[in-house]
Amino acid sequence: MSEIFKGLIPIREFFDLESPNMKSLDTFFMRLALGEATKGEGFTEPNPMVGCVLVRPDLNESTSDRKKRLADMQGAKITGPVPRIVGVGYHHCFGAPHAEAEALMRAGKRARGATAYVTLEPCCHYGKTPPCVEALIKAGVKRVVTAMRDPFPDVAGGGLNALRRAGIEVTVGVCRKEAERLNAPYVTRLTKKRPWIIGKWAMTLDGKIATKTGSSCWVSSEASRLRVHRIRSRMDGILIGSRTAMEDDPRLTVRLPEGEKPKRIPTRIVFDSGGTISAFSELALSARDVPLLLVFGPNALPEKKTFWEGKGAEVFSMTAPTHEQRLILLMEELSRRGMTNILCEGGGTLLGHLFDLDCLDEVYVFVAPKIVGGQSAVIPVGGEGIERMRWAVRLNNPQYEQIAEDVLIRGRIH
Repeated sequence: MSEIFKGLIPIREFFDLESPNMKSLDTFFMRLALGEATKGEGFTEPNPMVGCVLVRPDLNESTSDRKKRLADMQGAKITGPVPRIVGVGYHHCFGAPHAEAEALMRAGKRARGATAYVTLEPCCHYGKTPPCVEALIKAGVKRVVTAMRDPFPDVAGGGLNALRRAGIEVTVGVCRKEAERLNAPYVTRLTKKRPWIIGKWAMTLDGKIATKTGSSCWVSSEASRLRVHRIRSRMDGILIGSRTAMEDDPRLTVRLPEGEKPKRIPTRIVFDSGGTISAFSELALSARDVPLLLVFGPNALPEKKTFWEGKGAEVFSMTAPTHEQRLILLMEELSRRGMTNILCEGGGTLLGHLFDLDCLDEVYVFVAPKIVGGQSAVIPVGGEGIERMRWAVRLNNPQYEQIAEDVLIRGRIH
């Protein structure tokens, strides 16, 4: 692709550029906008990832320019002037200008009469930034193509209606499935009142995450563990159960190679109903340095709460009688705090409860070429489970990747 398109599609797994649908101009430019949107992954939450591409026909194009840009568009059938991109933008981080504002700033006066391809309905309310709808209208944009409506209650169709009232042509639904996939965590938090939950575990060929004695260091390779740290670096929180906290004594911090910075500092969350976590654990020693949230149940002693708060941790106490009820309340609380992506690193009891509650959305499973055996060895997902194999939960379009000697299997749960 020529210079104007370079770097616009950093995560190709979302977009099939060889699809016959690429012959649609709307599809072509929307997929460029989706590629822009992915650049904000890990930075924009709790806001969505949004990209915008501003396009207008080039009435003064030369024959050589036309041929070059038609080649860039990979066979799109165009009889009139070839559209030229005049502005590109994406939402960089929470609180920063929205994608439309950045694209309009880059386009300047060239935005008048342009078509705006936006991956999510433009906002129509005042938040940390002014409404994008007003900016598009003021800039003189002729047409707005958006992939999907915004489920955020203060928008929810209001932005599209405002554009139509201003006489702007509006098209909705271009690349809708890709946009919904991209912002599934954002939509989940708004519609289900809980974060997007990603289950992560490393297991042997015979499906064990630890031996019968509880030994689990290390199941996977060093390269796989580095991948986990990169996954952690875009999370809002890392969730584990009390047994994992006691037996593994993890730090749950993000540790990347020198010069590589994390996108976020995730909160360490321990689901510890009885308040049993050790006062000498790695989590306790780092409670003042990295956010730590302990989730206590009704049987945790009051002095435990006082102790941990003195250590610098936050304690969220619940009186609900069952693990399942407390997990549901915890999900609601994390959502209320604006947490969008949570990585659950086990153990099997906690992952099993989340699975039974239909709260697992995605998995990263590292399979090591090892066998430990033992009927009492620890399995990754406990709980009640599925009764019949034909009802087993499947992954949508699972992806497979070799990392050193391990195989990573990842995908979203169907």
